[in-house]
Amino acid sequence: MELINLFLTAFWLAFSGAMMPGPMLTVTINETMKRGKIAGPLIVLGHGILELALVAGLIFGLNLIITNQSVTAAIGIVGGGFLLWMGWDMIRGVYSGLVSLNLEDRGDTKNIGPVLAGIMTSLSNPYFTLWWATAGLTLLTMAQRIGTLGIGVFYAGHILADLVWYAVVSYAVAGGKRFMSDKVYRGIITVCGGFLIVLAGMFFTEGIRWVVGQTF
Repeated sequence: MELINLFLTAFWLAFSGAMMPGPMLTVTINETMKRGKIAGPLIVLGHGILELALVAGLIFGLNLIITNQSVTAAIGIVGGGFLLWMGWDMIRGVYSGLVSLNLEDRGDTKNIGPVLAGIMTSLSNPYFTLWWATAGLTLLTMAQRIGTLGIGVFYAGHILADLVWYAVVSYAVAGGKRFMSDKVYRGIITVCGGFLIVLAGMFFTEGIRWVVGQTF
């Protein structure tokens, strides 16, 4: 059950982030127009290679402090704060009319290929680094408590969310029609934003509970 919860949490957290319009969406649309519906999965492959290297680096860098409860609590509080902001920003974007699924060619990847485009787009996005330094690190910390299997489940859930979303986008663009209306898209963004706020509360609670326990 713990592994299932970890997988679902990793999946929905990553899915919420993947659905927000950004560089990855632009590159996916652009590459799909050039190469067809295979572009989305190939871009996610590049993105996944970078994230796998990042996960390995975090594991080796955290192995001496991962069991330190004060560090875990701090990560939970900071990660919770980031998720709270992210969830609020998603919902605010929906109700202010800033969030819209606009499937148009808005970028150029200089013909570097979809796999390398996935890597370079992620590296050039400061939001990517911020996510892994807060929310991603929080979940990775929880996964490592379970062990190697937990890390594998976390990574599988995370990368599968990216693959599902960008494969759908790529297929829709390649098919020459949209399978999702703006209204449905905004509704999903609202649900995902609410999920992030709930998850933020969970992270906050775990971190604050440890701090209070040490204080009193």
